[in-house]
Amino acid sequence: MEMSRASFGLLLLLLLGFLIISSSATSGSIYENFVQCLSKHSSPFDQASSIVYAQTNSSFTNVLQSYIRNQRFNAFSTPKPLIIVTPSDESQVQAAIICSRDIGIQLRIRSGGHDYDGLSYVSDVPFFILDMFNLRSINVNITDETAWVQAGATLGELYYKIWEKSRVHGFPAGVCPTVGVGGHLSGGGYGNMLRRYGLSIDHIVDAQIVNVNGYILDRKSMGEDLFWAIRGGGGASFGVILSYKVKLVRVPEIVTVFRVEKTLAQNATDIVYQWQHITDKIDNDLFTRLLLQPITVKSDNGSAKTVRVTFISLFLGDSTRLISVMNKDFPELGLKKEDCMEMSWIESVLYWANFDNGTSVDVLLNRTSDSVNFLKRKSDYVQKPISRDDLEGLWKKIIELGKPGMVFNSYGGRMSEIPASETPFPHRAGNIFKIQYSVSWHDEGAEADKEHMNLIRELYSYMTPLVSKTPRGAYLNYRDVDIGISHNGKDSYQEGKVYGVQYFMNNFDRLVKVKTAVDPQNFFRYEQSIPPLPY
Repeated sequence: MEMSRASFGLLLLLLLGFLIISSSATSGSIYENFVQCLSKHSSPFDQASSIVYAQTNSSFTNVLQSYIRNQRFNAFSTPKPLIIVTPSDESQVQAAIICSRDIGIQLRIRSGGHDYDGLSYVSDVPFFILDMFNLRSINVNITDETAWVQAGATLGELYYKIWEKSRVHGFPAGVCPTVGVGGHLSGGGYGNMLRRYGLSIDHIVDAQIVNVNGYILDRKSMGEDLFWAIRGGGGASFGVILSYKVKLVRVPEIVTVFRVEKTLAQNATDIVYQWQHITDKIDNDLFTRLLLQPITVKSDNGSAKTVRVTFISLFLGDSTRLISVMNKDFPELGLKKEDCMEMSWIESVLYWANFDNGTSVDVLLNRTSDSVNFLKRKSDYVQKPISRDDLEGLWKKIIELGKPGMVFNSYGGRMSEIPASETPFPHRAGNIFKIQYSVSWHDEGAEADKEHMNLIRELYSYMTPLVSKTPRGAYLNYRDVDIGISHNGKDSYQEGKVYGVQYFMNNFDRLVKVKTAVDPQNFFRYEQSIPPLPY
C-alpha cells in the first residue's frame, strides 16, 4: 500500500527529530564521559568542568572564535569541535590526551590560531580542541641568557618579558606579535634577524612535551631524536608541547629600520634584479623584506595599473654603518640617511608590527589581532636570480590578477652555515630568498573564496619555472593543504610523503621514524601531520 505524502512528511519529521535527539545525547554523553575522565586524571579534580566547553555552553562560540585568525574557517558551515579544553595546569593537558585517546576522538592543538589553513581548529572528523592559551608563563633568566616560555604565550609577550629584563637581549622569531609560541617554534620560526642568528629553532636548548601516554618529557627523557623532531618538524605530530627553553641573543642598543617604495616607473625592475644578487651575501646584520603589490597610480592622464615594491629592513647597527654597507653593496636602491630611523630593538619590533611611532611597548601584551581577514597563503624558495625578462613577465601577471601580492624574504648569512640535517627545517644553504604568496579579502561567501583562491593558485602556478625544483620547497609554518593531505588510511605514508618532502626534503624519513617510535597508532594527526610507517 502506497504511503500518502502527508504520512511520509510526518515520518520524516519524526525521524529527523530522533536523529537530533540522538546526536545531542551522544554529544552530551561524550562531554560527561570526558569530564569524568578529566576529573579522574587531573588536579585539581574539581576544576574539570570549568575548563571544558561543550557546544551547548554559552561561552563556546566566544572561546572558539577568540583564536581564529582566518575568517575562511569561521563560517556557519565550518565543522566545529565537540569540546574545547582550555587547560590551566600541566596535569590537565596530560589528562586531556589520555581521555581523548581513550574515548577515541581526534585532538587538535591550538596555541595562537595563526596556522593559515586552520588545521589547529578544524577537522572533517569528530574532534576536540586543546587550546593552550592559559598556559603562557614566561621566565626570563638574563644571567644565563635563557627563557622558559610556555606554548600558549605569544611572541609579543615573549619580546615584552625579555625587554623588561634587558635592553640588549632579544629573540629571533616572527614579526607578528599575536602568533603563538607553540606552533611558531615547533615549525621553524623565522623573523628579521635570521641572517645574523638563524631561525627560532636554532636557539631551543630544552623543551617539555606530553606524549601519547600522558607523560611529561624533557630533553633528557625524550631523547635526542624526538628533541630534534620538535624543532622544525611540528610539535602536533608527536605530542603536546608544554614549553620551550630558548637561548636569547644579543642585540645592539641602537638598530636601524627603513621603508623605501619603488614603482615600475621608478626603476623597480632593475633594483629588484640587483637585490637578488646581493641579498644573501650582504652584511649579516641586514635583513630586507620586499612587498610586491599591484596598485593603481593616478595622474593627469587618468589612472594606470602598476606594481609597487616596498623594501622594509632591519639593520642591527646604527644608520651611519648601514649607509656605508648599502653604498658599497646595494647603491641601486639609493638609500639616504633621511630614509633611516634609529631606535631600540623593542621599538623595531613595534615598527615591524605596523604600530605608530611612540606606541607603548605594552601593546605587545595584547593577544587579540585588530584585523582578521579571509586569507590564503603559499610559499616558495628561490635558488637562482630571476632574470629581468622574467621579472617583467611577473609584473604583468601580478597586474593581470589584480589582488594577490608577494613577499620576498632575504636568506643567506647564518642560514647558509647551518647544515640542512641539523633540524627538520631543511631550507638552508643555496636559497637566495623565500617567497610568501598572499591574498586577503573581506567578502563573505563561497564565490569570494573561490575567486581569490583561484587567483593565488594561478600566481603560484605561474612561478613554477622560477623557483626551487625536485622537490619544490615549502615552509611548514605557511601551512598549505593545496600541496597535499593525508586521509590517515593505509596509504598515509605515501600521502604524507607528497607534502612531507616539500616541507622537509631529505629529513622527512627521519621524522617518520621518530613518529613511528613515539606514536605508532597515529593518535596525534591532522591533514599534514607526520605519518608513522605502515605496519
